[in-house]
Amino acid sequence: MSASAPRTRSPRLSQPDRILPAWLARLVVVVLSVTTLVPVGYMLLLSLSPDTRAALGEVSLDGPLLHNYRAMWSDAPLASGILHTVIIAGVSSLASVILGLLAAYPLTRYRFRGRKVFLQTLIGTQTVPGTTLVLPLFAVFSWLQTTLGVHLIGGYGVIIFTYMTFGLPLSTWLLAGYLQTVPRELDEAAAIDGCGPLRTVFRVILPLSLPAIVVAFVFSFLVGWNDVLFASVLTKSDTQPLAIVMQGFANTQADSGLPLYGELMAAAVISSLPVVVLYLVFQRYLVQGLNAGAMSGV
Repeated sequence: MSASAPRTRSPRLSQPDRILPAWLARLVVVVLSVTTLVPVGYMLLLSLSPDTRAALGEVSLDGPLLHNYRAMWSDAPLASGILHTVIIAGVSSLASVILGLLAAYPLTRYRFRGRKVFLQTLIGTQTVPGTTLVLPLFAVFSWLQTTLGVHLIGGYGVIIFTYMTFGLPLSTWLLAGYLQTVPRELDEAAAIDGCGPLRTVFRVILPLSLPAIVVAFVFSFLVGWNDVLFASVLTKSDTQPLAIVMQGFANTQADSGLPLYGELMAAAVISSLPVVVLYLVFQRYLVQGLNAGAMSGV
């Protein structure tokens, strides 16, 4: 009878340590979902309610359900507000992404003193409250307007530049993190083919960095789309974005003497749709860009 070797139990693959237990993680997801979806659902129901009931915070589906959606177009320049917002947010986001890519490339491909401090300063600028910047920016633009004799405040250029002061640092930091995952051998191959740095960025790096570019564009776009503070100070009636136009519903009273909160909620629903569509269209790129940027060290 041959002696058999003792059986050894194969070691079980250890699962990665969980930050939270599974049940607690599910509970957190449920709580976050409820706290996010309940206000959205309440906003949608109020948009279908008459102004007399919506102004009191009451939900009522009596009467024409789409009355507020039809009336809001005539009670406020909503269409022009949407157009101004798309122009301002779109141009500032596009400029932030292009300049951010041009800045991120040398920050990740060349080593120089103060590089990491500069990158940390970029993300640190995102912690500065906008309330501390609005008056200094207004004073600077007013001084330039008086000195140069050029109309600045109230035009597109000033508000676009202001949004770029937030979008450009964020785009540079996000793209710098992503470019760490792009092999440098591709740069060397492009150089052998006769491409200079600028040509390499737009012909090699840009197509490979599309997920991070989408993330940077969406985040920069949200800065201009959601802003109220800077737009209320630096724009005028002919360039007012959607967020400022929507304030008119709260300041306008109906025949009952109550604010047009029903139309305000309808306008809020309409203003949310472009951002939702933007996320749904670029969802795959957003996930890829955020994951790649999170796993790389700048």
